[in-house]
Amino acid sequence: MPETVTQKLIGSHLVSGSMTPGDEIAIRIDQTLTQDATGTLVMQELEALGLDRARTEVSVQYVDHNLLQTDEKNAEDHEYLRTAAQHFGLWFSKPGNGVSHPTHMQRFGIPGKTMVGSDSHTPAAGSLGMLAIGVGGLEVALAIAGEPLHLRAPEVWGVRLEGRLPQWCSAKDVILEMLRRHDVKGGVNRIIEYHGPGLAGLSAMDRHVIANMGAELGATTTVFPSDDAVRDFLVAEDRSDDWVELVADDGAQYDIDEVIDLSALEPLIAKPSSPGNVVPVSEVAGEPVAQVVIGSSANPGLRDFAIAAAMVHGHQTSPDVSFDVNPTSREILTDLTTMGATTELVINGARIHQAGCMGCIGMGQAPATGRNSLRTMPRNFPGRSGTKEDSVWLCSPETAAASAITGVITDPRQWAADNGIEYPELDLPAHCSVNTAMLVAPAAPEQAQAVEVIKGPNISSLPELTPLPDVIEAPVLLKVGDNISTDEISPAGARALPFRSNIPKLATFSFTQIDETYPQRAQSAQTGHIIVGGENYGQGSSREHAAIAPRYLGLQAVIAKSFARIHWQNLANFGVLALEFADPADYDSVAQDDVLTLGGLRQALAEGDPITVTNTTQGTSFPVRHHLSPRQIRHVLAGGLIPWLAAQEKN
Repeated sequence: MPETVTQKLIGSHLVSGSMTPGDEIAIRIDQTLTQDATGTLVMQELEALGLDRARTEVSVQYVDHNLLQTDEKNAEDHEYLRTAAQHFGLWFSKPGNGVSHPTHMQRFGIPGKTMVGSDSHTPAAGSLGMLAIGVGGLEVALAIAGEPLHLRAPEVWGVRLEGRLPQWCSAKDVILEMLRRHDVKGGVNRIIEYHGPGLAGLSAMDRHVIANMGAELGATTTVFPSDDAVRDFLVAEDRSDDWVELVADDGAQYDIDEVIDLSALEPLIAKPSSPGNVVPVSEVAGEPVAQVVIGSSANPGLRDFAIAAAMVHGHQTSPDVSFDVNPTSREILTDLTTMGATTELVINGARIHQAGCMGCIGMGQAPATGRNSLRTMPRNFPGRSGTKEDSVWLCSPETAAASAITGVITDPRQWAADNGIEYPELDLPAHCSVNTAMLVAPAAPEQAQAVEVIKGPNISSLPELTPLPDVIEAPVLLKVGDNISTDEISPAGARALPFRSNIPKLATFSFTQIDETYPQRAQSAQTGHIIVGGENYGQGSSREHAAIAPRYLGLQAVIAKSFARIHWQNLANFGVLALEFADPADYDSVAQDDVLTLGGLRQALAEGDPITVTNTTQGTSFPVRHHLSPRQIRHVLAGGLIPWLAAQEKN
């Protein structure tokens, strides 16, 4: 039977289960990716698991998120990650070497392999024909220890690309078109596989742009074939031996079919404050701009920077705009400099920053309150930039550069027409400036065990997790709306992220973007508490801090209309009961501070009995449901995956 690329990838790694959508499957994992904002917890989890050495083919720890060293905290975390990577047998990418996703693609990505990463944009590696999935840190730790990944088998969403992108449009406009059509939860429990003749005009790094932001659709991952474009990329990286062809068979069938005519696209932009709030650039042209940032994992390619450099040639950027450029790897910065593009950017007003995520995660480059910031980044959730009342827009490098020049949001087609400018023809190098000086290889096994793991005073131990009680009777401390992101649950930014290894301290920032009183009220609630949410609760970043920090504060259950995949799994991993309203209309019957009672939970979960929630404040009741597998139920009953594993060791 003809197979899609997705079916070939899953089938060749399937450990248990069937590829029937909705069934739980387990797949073997070849590679892992961790970054510093989530990696410190992964290293603590490896320690809790008693791992001696990584059992994957390749595992890499990157330092790309928290590069600012305004005090000792980040530097101490970097030292902890470096020594832990040596101890457990991981590669270590030093601070400033590059953003994890493009750097991994350049140095380690291999067609046909599977990968999990403690970063929701891990699916960017799907651009090479990999099955790369963003998960919580604990699942990455288990993969490093040689355990398979468990997940619900997704539907395969085939998107046929036809035609060719017009001038002044690029790959970012393709994924923005997908978000315009389907919003931020259109891809939940689906793998997106792109195919068709339009692929011929997209380079491997163009595909990275599209695969990266599949996470914004809520997709499990995004897959591209490994074809001539992937071969050309690996040849340029001096890695031709790693290329294998992996394409869909003729006649392969998808669960869902869609077509995008690339030639019909126009420049698009996501308005504040959601990646799904997409409109044509022409519709919002003229809005004043105070900041433009080019870079991040969402537009990481040499082309993305080179097109901006070509556009500002002879055009000084607006005096009203801070024009920031974040190179995504040392390799790309070297190539930009060799071809003269770095000089072009600098002399025309750009501020060049170190290779890293920077403003994408709110670590520096925070915009002024209420002033428009245009970014080629993947997310614009409220407050993610580091400014609470921010106004962040997401766009292509072409739109960003045109707007940096004019000082207002500008359709690059109109800018070109007004100035009589032809679309630049870029002369990119055929071979990249490969540089591995800041990649530290794993220590030999006999040396690794002698490496002392250095923990600074800001690194705490994982909190103890108690079993799920049979009866939960607790107040609703927060009632939130739709599309609450993990950035709003556990904030990014320079204030909170330096405490990513210190759960008691990080917990004091929980939900403060929504309600500054939540941490104090949670600590005062003697019986624990419940949170009520709307649709797509927990979208965005994979950071498990958004589960473990509220759990530390006494969170016992979240009742929502629906959950984002990764956060739902993270809640189960840390013993928080994730329940859905059987009737979404019951959401309206619950108010903040209502006391809810859920009784007989252990038997109901173990035997699949219905669960009824009694609102003792209102004198009403309503049914809820869950989607936990029998495996996950065992973990939740134990208080989380780590307590369950510890119990198995004792038995």
